[in-house]
Amino acid sequence: MLDDPFSTTRQVSQSPGKSHLALEDPCRLNKDTGHAWTMVDVIDQALCSNPQTRQAWANARFQAGQVGIAKSAYLPTVTLNTSVSRSMNSASSSLQITTISSGGGASSQPINRFTPVVSLNYLLYNFGGREAQLESAQKTLEASNWTHDATLQTVMFAAIQAYYQVFATQAAAEAALVSEKAGNEALNAAQKRYEVGAAALADALQAKTAFAQAKLNRQKTEGDARVAVGSLANALGLEADYRLNIAPPFLPKPDAEQDTLVHGLIEEAKTLRPDLAAAEATVKAAEANVKAAEAGHLPSISLIGNYGYNHTSLPSDTQSWTIGMQVSFPLFTGFNTTYQIRSAEEQLEVKRANYDQLEQSVSLDVWRAYQLLNTAHESFKSSEDLVASAFQSERVAMGRYKAGAGNIIDLLNAQSSHANARLQLIQAQYTWLTQKAQLAQALGRLDFSSIPAR
Repeated sequence: MLDDPFSTTRQVSQSPGKSHLALEDPCRLNKDTGHAWTMVDVIDQALCSNPQTRQAWANARFQAGQVGIAKSAYLPTVTLNTSVSRSMNSASSSLQITTISSGGGASSQPINRFTPVVSLNYLLYNFGGREAQLESAQKTLEASNWTHDATLQTVMFAAIQAYYQVFATQAAAEAALVSEKAGNEALNAAQKRYEVGAAALADALQAKTAFAQAKLNRQKTEGDARVAVGSLANALGLEADYRLNIAPPFLPKPDAEQDTLVHGLIEEAKTLRPDLAAAEATVKAAEANVKAAEAGHLPSISLIGNYGYNHTSLPSDTQSWTIGMQVSFPLFTGFNTTYQIRSAEEQLEVKRANYDQLEQSVSLDVWRAYQLLNTAHESFKSSEDLVASAFQSERVAMGRYKAGAGNIIDLLNAQSSHANARLQLIQAQYTWLTQKAQLAQALGRLDFSSIPAR
């Protein structure tokens, strides 16, 4: 209780490990390789282990301490000063030397002195300076809490993006493997036709080249998939070579987004974005700093008192006490207060400009994310049609070539088109999921409810 008498830590936003309601501490995950981590596990691990979240939370707790310092100005200060001394007195003149004697002999007697003094100082009023300092500390703490929230959303989006990237690269590797098998099928058909004299050697060579290219693409995509897994492990605060067992995501098909005017989304973001709220709180803290600086020109009124007791080895103990009012009026401070006010006013202008700049950035973020999400939605629908068409074209081209009615160029082009269409569909689906998360972040409402439910 005495370590936080003003309960300032209760004003700090929740820690990264307690960012959402859970029966168990999400920071204590089961890291057994046999446990398949869901997207929620991935996000929890990132929030708990990322240095950005710890730094933001520690800064908020630091600002809570500043609030406690500001509140302490409303309480009196009590100081105990104690002195212990030993002295020896003697008197002398040009005629004689007189000393304190004891038992008939001339000698100096030492005097021991013990003087405890208790002092009280209680600031009663300083024309709003104390209140302004407390308001500044509270608004700065509020800004730190909002900054912590914004950091959580940033780390959360990075984890979601890395999570989807793992499965996007793995799906691309699987698509490349299908293309490699199709290329091998085309190569076998070309070689058979060449062996029976139904096709030229050029057909077999072209098919062999296409197969080698498909094999190379498969190897490259498999390497990209391994890199993506290492990047995800690194984002989770683990070693890049940590063997993760990640549960696959639920992949809903893009549906028609709610037809909402972009302007309405922008206005919504201005009320939800934690970084914008942090900037607004910073402006209010700067305004309070100006008030506190202006109070430097005004007097302060304090209640003072002290009690002292002087105990000596001689029978002459004394007591003293004082109580009264003290008015302190700054007549001249070397223009220190003048420049304090000027600096506070300019700092306020800087915070206001930062807020206006961030407000414009919020508008652009929402606009860009909204348009990219719509583009991803349309791209997915077009990619589905493209895959279906490319698949039919490849089957027809393969049948014609095996029957001797088509040529190798048409077959290889059809296989290449089908492979590209599959890859575009994979990219479109994961791009749509990522853009949904990015729009939620741009709106300031990225949380665990944004994760697609099975």
